[in-house]
Amino acid sequence: MAGYGWIRTLVAALSFCSFPGVVFAQDYPSKTVRWVSPWPPGGANDIFSRILAQKLSETLGQAVVVENRPGAAGAIGTEAVARSAADGYIITLGSSPTHAIAPSLNPALPYDPLRDFEAVTLVAVVPNVLVVNPAVPANSVRELIALAKSRPGTLNFASAGNGTSQHLSGELFKVMAGVDMVHVPYKGTAPALNELLAGQVQLAFDNIPALLPHIQSGKLRALAVTPAVRSVALPDLPTVAESGLPGYDASVWFGVFVPAGTPRPVIQRLHTEIAKALAAPDVKARMAAMGAEVSGMGPEPFREFWRKEIPKWAGVVKTAAIKGN
Repeated sequence: MAGYGWIRTLVAALSFCSFPGVVFAQDYPSKTVRWVSPWPPGGANDIFSRILAQKLSETLGQAVVVENRPGAAGAIGTEAVARSAADGYIITLGSSPTHAIAPSLNPALPYDPLRDFEAVTLVAVVPNVLVVNPAVPANSVRELIALAKSRPGTLNFASAGNGTSQHLSGELFKVMAGVDMVHVPYKGTAPALNELLAGQVQLAFDNIPALLPHIQSGKLRALAVTPAVRSVALPDLPTVAESGLPGYDASVWFGVFVPAGTPRPVIQRLHTEIAKALAAPDVKARMAAMGAEVSGMGPEPFREFWRKEIPKWAGVVKTAAIKGN
């Protein structure tokens, strides 16, 4: 048995080396966790952030405080997280605009999504909806396309900012429909919707959570959803693809990220607790009511999904000849 002493020594050494990380994970969190939403209040990112932060505060036993740090199509808040300590006490709800689209639009992006972040979990995929102000004389996608062709350059579509999924949904629509519409970027979903409701712009492609109350109240007219399949939140609303633009497909995803170098046990703990939160009946009901397809995907598969999204959106940017800021 003496000949196997080196095995026991090796096991003991490995256990010792991993011990600090295990203890750190067991003690985590021991103080307030900051959850950065890189968009203004009122949009889907803010809504999802607050739903999950409330649940995490309960399960982690520490306050999880949402901080809105908007600006530059999500880049300001996202960069702040990338430059923060990798200790699990700052997390962000990233999305396709901040972690997949931005690199193609902004060569001077102040962070590198793949280099500066670790994936925690895919939270949800959310369709965008094509809506118009009720004053617009179009009740379908086909009628909107005909109207746009009869009035080139006169219809304005709002978005939450340059490079957002709302922006790219509109640009892809323009290219595939062969119409000339003017993009009007705003600093977030809330101001864009205010202008749309007031009739200052005619249409928008935006997330279901922000639009649903206005669609239900009749203040906005929904024409179609942007993914390839219909939404469970608006099952009677057709897709853009089945309404006259075959092949059209655009939606936005949301996922939790932490700074690169965050300890793996902490990432796993966060994923476990967020997945539990997403599986909670009240959270599932609230998310489903807003049209979100809840995921809870783990760190490794989420990272693979995310890596594939970057070249996908790069192709859309190139095809639509979209220019960044």
